[in-house]
Amino acid sequence: MSDPVARLAGISASFPAHAEPSGDFGLIGLAVMGQNLILNAADHGFTVVAFNRTVSKVDRFLNDEAKGKSIVGAHSIEEFCAKLKKPRKMMLLVMAGPAVDDFIEKLLPHCDPGDIIIDGGNSHYPDSNRRTKYLAEKGIRFVGTGVSGGEEGARYGPSLMPGGNEEAWPYIKDVFQSIAAKSDGEPCCDWVGDEGAGHYVKMVHNGIEYGDMQLICEAYDIMKRGLGMSYKEMSETFAEWNKGVLDSFLIEITRDVLAFNDDDGQPLVEKIMDAAGQKGTGKWTAINALDLGMPVTLIGEAVFARCLSSLKDERGRAAKILEGPSPNFKGDKKAFLENLEQALYASKIISYAQGFMLIQHAAKEYKWKLNKPSIALMWRGGCIIRSVFLKDITNAYRQNPELENLLFNDFFNKAIHKAQPGWRDVVASAVQWGIPTPAFSTALAFFDGYRSKDLPANLLQAQRDYFGAHTFVIKKEYANEKYPEDQHIHVNWTGRGGNVSASTYNA
Repeated sequence: MSDPVARLAGISASFPAHAEPSGDFGLIGLAVMGQNLILNAADHGFTVVAFNRTVSKVDRFLNDEAKGKSIVGAHSIEEFCAKLKKPRKMMLLVMAGPAVDDFIEKLLPHCDPGDIIIDGGNSHYPDSNRRTKYLAEKGIRFVGTGVSGGEEGARYGPSLMPGGNEEAWPYIKDVFQSIAAKSDGEPCCDWVGDEGAGHYVKMVHNGIEYGDMQLICEAYDIMKRGLGMSYKEMSETFAEWNKGVLDSFLIEITRDVLAFNDDDGQPLVEKIMDAAGQKGTGKWTAINALDLGMPVTLIGEAVFARCLSSLKDERGRAAKILEGPSPNFKGDKKAFLENLEQALYASKIISYAQGFMLIQHAAKEYKWKLNKPSIALMWRGGCIIRSVFLKDITNAYRQNPELENLLFNDFFNKAIHKAQPGWRDVVASAVQWGIPTPAFSTALAFFDGYRSKDLPANLLQAQRDYFGAHTFVIKKEYANEKYPEDQHIHVNWTGRGGNVSASTYNA
């Protein structure tokens, strides 16, 4: 049947409208991630309805990877909806942005009140906020879910971070927790919170991922340029680290990358252009942190480090005219590597502490009810930042869901104090050697700032008042009639004109 219209008519005829719906779950978007999630759900006993804008892809999928499994195809949106049991559970795995809105509008004429539309793409959380409200007005439950773990995770168990209309959770919980990764028998999936909270948590996850990767790269640079280690030695060191507190997916793959040789026997990673790409989620996290006034410095530096790396040609020209020290390590290599391990561990603690600070502040700002203990659990398996370390974070928030900061937890408090001497030695050595460590350094600077009862911002506030009359607040112990407590005060700092008294402004 060569005529495509006639072919579709024939296909539709083979699926009569009165047929009883059989689909437990529907998914639109048959790129690799979509296909793997469908196969994952089918392996767990669910009947899945598959649809793709290019309908020929549906047939290829059914005849190849999906053959013999509880997967049925649809060749139109109408047929897709007709094959799903009510309330329909429909997941979109399409490109973030207009494509999601386009499919939502195509689904709506075929939906009934109470149906559930799930966006599993890498959407920005404000879009999920908007879609939750828009669809609620139409009686449709919207869920925006972060999905992490890549292609392999989608096939065998991703980390899933659903948020949105909480009324949808009882209906999708079984599917999501069945297909999710498991950590100590617990699914790496639970309800996150309202509106765009799911995609927000995924955004912060990706920002932390930027930070983790940058920290590992700095450790690699110190080993290579500072200690003069071979790739074999570096790979063996990461293998050893992967047995301890740094046990994680990213440490594991770094071990493998450093051990991989090209056909000529040379390490392949040495031949790769040192200009990093990015898809924007780390930048989203840094921008949101600035918008909320939260000092998420490590993720910010990780983003800027990628930006600096992209100036490859300019750096090449600078290298010819800008001089600096050359590393000349003469100490105990084993002891220094132990310090480097502790520096990496302490910096990771700071990165995650900052990430959770941001999440907690966002919950207050956006009036979301967040499931904080479950967020760390969701990241323990299936996702890129999965690590043993996250089990300790899960325990910290289970002990105290209202924990103000990870550094106030006994476990992390002791860990960061133990790591502190080695951490400082590594940062100081890198400075002396001229090796850039923006992530290590900003983590330590944050730690020192956070533990400081007094910071030099008092001078900064005086400067702002001097040149712009931006006012300041006096410390409580110095408050008096001239400088009242909790009042915004402006002073004539030069005294010219005889006006040296303070003026008060209500806060």
